[in-house]
Parts: sequence; structure tokens; C-alpha cells
Amino acid sequence: MARTYLDWNATAPLRPEAQAAMIAAMNLVGNPSSVHAEGRAAKALVEKARRQVAAAVGAEGAEIVFTSGATEAAALAMAGRGLVCAGVEHDAVLAWCEAALACDAQGAVVVPDPARAALQVANSETGIVQDLPAGLAVTDATQAFGKIAFAFNWSGADMALVSAHKIGGPKGIGALILRRGLELDARIRGGGQEMGRRSGTENLVGIAGFGAAAAAAARDLEAGTWDRVAELRNILEKNLAESAKETIFVGKDANRLPNTSCFITPGWKGETQVMVMDLAGFAVSAGSACSSGKVKASRALKALGYDDVAAASAIRVSLGPDTTRDDVLRFAKAWSREHEKFQARARAS
Repeated sequence: MARTYLDWNATAPLRPEAQAAMIAAMNLVGNPSSVHAEGRAAKALVEKARRQVAAAVGAEGAEIVFTSGATEAAALAMAGRGLVCAGVEHDAVLAWCEAALACDAQGAVVVPDPARAALQVANSETGIVQDLPAGLAVTDATQAFGKIAFAFNWSGADMALVSAHKIGGPKGIGALILRRGLELDARIRGGGQEMGRRSGTENLVGIAGFGAAAAAAARDLEAGTWDRVAELRNILEKNLAESAKETIFVGKDANRLPNTSCFITPGWKGETQVMVMDLAGFAVSAGSACSSGKVKASRALKALGYDDVAAASAIRVSLGPDTTRDDVLRFAKAWSREHEKFQARARAS
């Protein structure tokens, strides 16, 4: 059976540019901390990737600290700071802040004291995009990076979190972006790498792939690739709405990521939908890919005011540059067929 991948918000397929950069980096023997020629060559590759990531995320003049991913970056940025956030945040952010901020039904979060708050740019499950206030302590830019226009320098935030595998880079590498001169306490201490913010020999292969993916993602965004993806998302939702009148498209009237559709069919469990669509050859999800395969009622949807039944009845379809019109039409047809079966079972019971 041919497979169709529609879970780009969980992870994007590895870009060929990233793969090529990673293979080339494997042939470098030097440690970036060594002062000989081999070490300097490795260090040069790290700094090239740092410039590529900075340019792609609009952070020239800021500091890029490479980490093992956005989760580690969140810990480095937020631990011990007593920040507040809303319940729509990713678990990696919620682990370090109090979910004390409320949001309305369209997902907009009100932030009374930005200097003590964390606020995502865009939600991984719903795609809803926030307006960031000036002076924000931390923003999670992981999902927005590469999909919509975003520049750290005009975001108003002191720090931002990004991850490589969301933009077609390798898994296991990310970065914390912070305003130059901002002081942080290192959580991983030792040799003082990454300007003393994150010790440990640099993941040269991952960093090289991250830099190449960032540069390619910036080119895609500039070329309008995600505008075409948005058109496909709208076609998908139109077809689903025609066959399932009761289905709710979360954040449909809000500003959303161009590739994300989160929809609720009350009473039809999201985990069931994911399984039947998987059997039909489509990879989708029932929420954020952050719980080691666990499927449960979406905390983000509950924060938007949906009840437990609705929050457990949602799936997310997230598209990417490789998604075709045929992909979304075949998904809509297969999902509608399964929806008819669900309705029949509901009538029978």
C-alpha cells in the first residue's frame, strides 16, 4: 500500500540539502574545540550553520545556542524563572511555567506581564498564531519557523526556541535564540562550549544538517511555497465539511499556520480516527507528538474551552511542501468513507 504522510507538524521529512550537509560533516575528523587545522575546519562548519540558522529566523546580531532540541532549549531558557503561560503551550514549555493565562475560543492569549510570561508563536495542534507582546520573556517558535514570516529581532521576545526536525533537518538538534548580552545559567556544565551556555562536544553532523535545512526553509518561504500549501489545506477542509456537517474546524476564523487543520467530530475518538486512517495509508495525528505515542484528550483544546468529549474527538492533519492536491483529495475521500461508518454505528447504538 502506498503511504501518504500528512503529519508534518510532528516531524518533516529530511531535506536532501540537510542530508548532503550531514554526510559531508561525517567526513570531518576534528573536534570543534581543537586548535589545529582539523579542529578549525569543524569549528568553521558549526559557525556556518549558526549563521544559517540566524539568517533564517531573523536573528542576526542575536546569539544562537545549539541544543539537543527545543525541549532542552526550553529548560535552558525557563528553569527557575517562575514564568506563566497558557494551557495551549507545548508540554516542553508547560513543564517550566504555571498555566495561569487564559485564552478565548479563537485561541488568543492575553499576557498582562510579558516579562514574566512565555507565549508560543503558533500552536502545533491547531495552528493558531499569536500576536506576541513586546518584552516577552520566551516564545516557542518551533512550529512557526520556516512556515510563516517570523523574525526574532522584531518578535519582541528575549528568547526563542526552535528545532531542526520541524523544518526538514535532523532530529536531536535545536537551538535557543537569545538577545545578545542576556545572561543565562548553564544547565549542562563542563567544557564551556556554546559560549558557556551548553557544554559538551558539539553535535557536528546534526548542526550541519540544521544549518542546511534552515537555509532551504528560508528559500521555500521566500518563494511562496507555503501559500500553495494553504490552498491545499483549504481544499481539504472544504471537502471534509461537505461530507461531515457536524465537524468543527478549530480556529478556522483565526490566523493559522498555512498547513494545519485540526478538526473535531464529536463522539468519534481521535485515536480511532488515527488508527483507521493509518490502515487506509495516511499518517495523521491526534495531537502534539510529545507523549511517547500516548493518545489522550488534547490539553490545548481543553484550554480553548472544548469539553473532554470534544477534546478527545479531534485529529490534526498537517501538510508540507511535498503534499499534492491528489493527496488531500484521497484523504478526504477515505476519511469521509470512515465517517459514514462511524455515523452508521452511532445510529445503530
